[in-house]
Amino acid sequence: MSRQTRLIMGMPVTVDIVDGDRPDMIDDVFAMFEAVDRRFSLWKPDSEICAINRGETALEYASQEMREVAALAEQTKRESDGYFDMRRPDGTIDPSGIVKGWAVRNAARIIEKAGLRHYFVDAGGDIQSSGDNGNGKPWTVGIRNPFNEHQIIKAVRPNGRGIATSGNYVRGDHIYNPLRPGEKVTGIVSLTVIGPDVLEADRFATAAFAMGKAGIHFIERQDGLEGYLVDERGIATQTSGFGDYVTK
Repeated sequence: MSRQTRLIMGMPVTVDIVDGDRPDMIDDVFAMFEAVDRRFSLWKPDSEICAINRGETALEYASQEMREVAALAEQTKRESDGYFDMRRPDGTIDPSGIVKGWAVRNAARIIEKAGLRHYFVDAGGDIQSSGDNGNGKPWTVGIRNPFNEHQIIKAVRPNGRGIATSGNYVRGDHIYNPLRPGEKVTGIVSLTVIGPDVLEADRFATAAFAMGKAGIHFIERQDGLEGYLVDERGIATQTSGFGDYVTK
């Protein structure tokens, strides 16, 4: 069993592999996260995304990884009726609403390619798990109270599915409504989505959060997704199938 947490991409990233002692595998996974940070960081002047935003290279000539993320962003924009848009009002590109889930999904693929089936990867609340934990029980994920980070308001068992939470309570107003540039998202504090994998959960959590309170109804209409919304008054609303994942 191997477990490590490192600070990458400006957030804690935890990798927990239960299938034996595999520090080499953990190093490979963290190396991938570090490569993603070097390519997609908006805070590193030498990153590829910063070069694109400075006009030094065009997106169509970018790396395969950059073009893959851009294609996923465009797909999400179409599927969310424009509520997800990686293009900022000033014309620059910000793929952060999708990169984290994409990186966690890639981490899971690295682990599974090695034949490992019992693991847990968490990058700032975007989580992909599989199999059982070190105690031989299904992984349990806690949803934090957005008004009190030390309190868990709901515990769920994803059962191999991905889970992601979007909100403005940690990083401030970094999610906006792209259909109304400059307008803050109001009425909602956090939105957790469970999806087929962490990438699906992450991209739709970001899009649905931008919709405000209507986001939970959007998630309800999507096949394979369940959600849990906390509004500004602390009142929670969940989709019809979310309770199937809540621990008793």
